[in-house]
Amino acid sequence: MPLDAIVVRGAREHNLKNIDVHIPRDKLVVLTGVSGSGKSSLAFDTIYAEGQRRYVESLSAYARQFLGLMEKPDVDHIDGLSPAISIDQKGASRNPRSTVATQTEIYDYLRLLYARAGRPHCPECGRPIEKQTVQQIVDSVLEVPAGRRLMILAPIVQDRKGEYQKVFEDARKAGFVRVRVDGLVRDLDEEIKLTKNKRHTIEVVVDRLVAATPGDGEDGTDADSQRTRASDSVETALRLGGGTVMVHLLEDKKAKLKAEERLYSEQFACVFCGLSFGELEPRNFSFNSPHGACRECT
Repeated sequence: MPLDAIVVRGAREHNLKNIDVHIPRDKLVVLTGVSGSGKSSLAFDTIYAEGQRRYVESLSAYARQFLGLMEKPDVDHIDGLSPAISIDQKGASRNPRSTVATQTEIYDYLRLLYARAGRPHCPECGRPIEKQTVQQIVDSVLEVPAGRRLMILAPIVQDRKGEYQKVFEDARKAGFVRVRVDGLVRDLDEEIKLTKNKRHTIEVVVDRLVAATPGDGEDGTDADSQRTRASDSVETALRLGGGTVMVHLLEDKKAKLKAEERLYSEQFACVFCGLSFGELEPRNFSFNSPHGACRECT
């Protein structure tokens, strides 16, 4: 069971008088006292020395030959200790741009970690920003229960004012027969009039499907053909929607399933706020690179 504190028992290094100390983990802890009271003896010569010694001992014999093994400090035992990093104030750089990360030489590793394992979030709404391939979107769509009805939609207009007659005309010419306007599905054959000064949301209905049961038909041909159809429809919706597709799962009263909508994007973009972002790179986290700087502040 991991400890929530570093527990030092019987520390006698230098001028420490057989003291016991309980230091909480994951906290900023400050050691204070008059000169010669044993602050450095406890922090550097006891806790850091033992943490470094244990870490080096855990390495292979080949790795240990390149590192000097520190002597065991004069202490009965220390529990809850992790590998330690020590920053000597005497060797600190006078560069005003130095940080804890640059001083400890973990700056480049942190940039690489955030670039490769980081999960970006929208600065406006705070939602995670993810991108999916067509295959990933189709897999998610077809995970719904068999028999569930759904629509694949291409978002065209998102909460904007206008009449958008050209949008309807272009969709009609492209061969589509339905659009969803402000949540209501309308046939393109009918006359659709919108209030010019009112905000509207418009999606083109690319396809309507009923989720198939895996193995329907011989050799699962129905499920396979539906996957092909869904892939084509998702690709079409992504092209029309500028890299964004919406899947509307219709209400199923018999199965007691409520209507649900899912938004997918093949780009690093927030589909709710309309903000786009580039791929995460280590230079995004460098204070020496304009790629990591705020575009408004610089």
